[in-house]
Amino acid sequence: MYCSKCGAVLAADAVFCQSCGTPVTRAAVLAPSVGTVSPHAGVGAIAYALNVTYAGFWLRFVAYVLDSLIIGFAVMVGVSILETLPRGRVERVDPAQFMAFLTLALTLVALSSVAKWLYFAYLESGEKQATWGKQALGIYVTDLAGQRVTFGRATGRFFAKIVTGLIPLGIGFIMAGFTERRQALHDMIASTLVLRH
Repeated sequence: MYCSKCGAVLAADAVFCQSCGTPVTRAAVLAPSVGTVSPHAGVGAIAYALNVTYAGFWLRFVAYVLDSLIIGFAVMVGVSILETLPRGRVERVDPAQFMAFLTLALTLVALSSVAKWLYFAYLESGEKQATWGKQALGIYVTDLAGQRVTFGRATGRFFAKIVTGLIPLGIGFIMAGFTERRQALHDMIASTLVLRH
């Protein structure tokens, strides 16, 4: 028997969930087997079948910091390789040299953005369903049915973070701490969940 709100295991005679305090309704306490859950079933039914534990805001935040450190290190290595390229001494700023520098800078920004997108989308849609930061903390990304997300959905989730970031005071991200399924705004947009193993 499982709680209809948090998915915690319930005692046979439980009236309230020991984890979250939700009243137990007898119609919803028996979990169907995973194979019998329709993709069109309600989220509650899917949660029963999976007996999931959602990853909260702080766990996800630490995973993002780890991922940022990994990506930042990769960018620093790339820049240090460019630093080793030979260059002449600049006496004065030539417009052609300035345009070459600007083009190089914009190319680096574009390449780092593409690398970041591929890092998140490829790893979150891959076998482990998680970036290296998420893997280190034992969390992973699924769709609402608990299945592995496609590369397209992982891409949508990545770019939906732009919308999440536009919400003042980081509220779009902080939503992961207080929504029922611990979803940030980009998870809601992409119909994804972040779960704990």
